[in-house]
Amino acid sequence: MKNLLTDIAGVRVGHADDAALGSGVTAVIFDTPAIASMDVRGGGPGTREGSLLDPVATVEQIHGIALSGGSAFGLEAGGGVQAWLAEQGRGYRVREAVVPIVPGAICFDLLNGGNKQWGRFAPYRELGYAAAAAAKETFALGSVGAGLGATTSNLKGGLGSASAATQGGIKIAALAVVNAVGSVTVGDGPWFWAAPFEIGGEYGGRGLPATFTPDMLAMRLKGAINATPAENTTLAVVVTDAMLTKSQARRLAMIAQTGFARAIYPVHAPLDGDVVFAVATGEKPVDPLVGLTELGMVAANVTARAIARGVYAATALPFAGALPAWMDRFG
Repeated sequence: MKNLLTDIAGVRVGHADDAALGSGVTAVIFDTPAIASMDVRGGGPGTREGSLLDPVATVEQIHGIALSGGSAFGLEAGGGVQAWLAEQGRGYRVREAVVPIVPGAICFDLLNGGNKQWGRFAPYRELGYAAAAAAKETFALGSVGAGLGATTSNLKGGLGSASAATQGGIKIAALAVVNAVGSVTVGDGPWFWAAPFEIGGEYGGRGLPATFTPDMLAMRLKGAINATPAENTTLAVVVTDAMLTKSQARRLAMIAQTGFARAIYPVHAPLDGDVVFAVATGEKPVDPLVGLTELGMVAANVTARAIARGVYAATALPFAGALPAWMDRFG
């Protein structure tokens, strides 16, 4: 296993970004349609096709997911991913019509120093198309794609991924774009809140501090009192090779949100737009009670690890006043 979302067979990931813009898009492409649902816990989300992912909605399967910077402008990235899928003849079929189903979510990176003066139309639709066209089984982490412009309260944010398997061999993996209002490190670091779940030194192997001081537990918010609901978000895609119904996928997304609480402090705030997509490719049966509970437990663990890896792998933006990366301070 590569410790990536693409450890799930039939899943590919692509990035497209613009260094001058300080923003980008990440596309998750499914080789065959997959069952999906979504859970939202943050107070300021920005999503595409969210209602369709409700378990009571008719369409159950999706063909891709678009994650983007750019705040609400970035929702256009889904149209670019959809355009690429349509060229491949992939989508929901209604007689001769083919409609690719591409949910998506965005994070706010409009104030990170990049040039956002793009004129009449934002570039995210084209970036979405390029990200879909670039999708493959290996992909970079850190300041790439939708994570290029991401930040946290004290360090550069980024895009991370991690994978694992249950004792019964069902695989589950997560991809996270970390643009949180809070902190992924204990105090000012170098310890990650997600340290207890780290495997093989994947984000530095620093563990936790011997004791926790009041300063470490103090609230650190991006932008302090000037923070607004649109400025922050953590986005995650959790994919398993289990056979799940749409309702079970929704439950999986809900349990996976626990990983946010294990990795970010504070989290699910009015200032966040936290979203988890849960997707099942349907290869292996799972017990609907104990099996789904174990799957959710592991999903939360890999989500926490993906969040920490996103910050660990990030590099600072080349703009005046940019936040330092974890590697700049502790690497």
